[in-house]
Amino acid sequence: MTKITASDVNKLRQATGAGMMDCKNALVEAEGDFEKAIEILRKKGQKVAAKRADRESTEGAAIAKVSNDNTKGVAIVLGCETDFVGKNDSFVDLAHKLAELALECSTKEELLAADFDGISVSEKLIEQTGVIGEKIDINAFEKIEAPYVGSYIHAGNKIATLVGLSSCADGADVVAKDVAMQAAAMSPIALDEDGVDAATIEKEIEIAKEQLRGEGKPEAMLDNIAKGKLKRFFKDNTLVNQDFIKDSKQSVAQYVKSLGNDVKVTAFRRVTLG
Repeated sequence: MTKITASDVNKLRQATGAGMMDCKNALVEAEGDFEKAIEILRKKGQKVAAKRADRESTEGAAIAKVSNDNTKGVAIVLGCETDFVGKNDSFVDLAHKLAELALECSTKEELLAADFDGISVSEKLIEQTGVIGEKIDINAFEKIEAPYVGSYIHAGNKIATLVGLSSCADGADVVAKDVAMQAAAMSPIALDEDGVDAATIEKEIEIAKEQLRGEGKPEAMLDNIAKGKLKRFFKDNTLVNQDFIKDSKQSVAQYVKSLGNDVKVTAFRRVTLG
């Protein structure tokens, strides 16, 4: 029988993240062959993944990363089944590493195919499913590019946001982070009025009309009053029109203009658990 040392077990543990006993058992089964032991652990992950394929991975970590030159950013959600795993340091560390990789990818599919220490990200997720015993998946992938991109991660990694600005003027870092915090806190449905889809607008108009009818307003007046209510809907639910959370006397768009009258928010992305 091949002798398995503590050093062998630790080496395998460092390479895979698997538990000590899982690593020892894999090495025993592989008769000390390191690569074969890794394959055994990955096969275990495949079995666990197959058993848990129908589970919901609604917990996890929402992470945002921005490139060194602040011209592109990515936000992902690494999902798992329980809050306990989602708060685990090694799980959060994995989420950060995947987000770094995602900066160089255009889509979720490209990220899943990317190399992660000699295996694909998809294979790494299966491996970690075997290690953790829960379904793990990339539940969200969002990316933006702009002259200046800022980010924000809400406490506990529950929400991550990205904001693009039309200029990298002095102070853009502070403004972009403030607006990213706004997006996290206020959950806007679109950047501005033009970003709200027609179905949502139609629905809001009908809701407003029904409310007005309930108040006894004349039918001839409904369209004009409903349009006024729609303007309020846009103000409350589109990012640049919302009251700025740090100074409600100005809108987000007005706050951003503190960098210069021509500076605008070009895009935002918001990812959450669930």
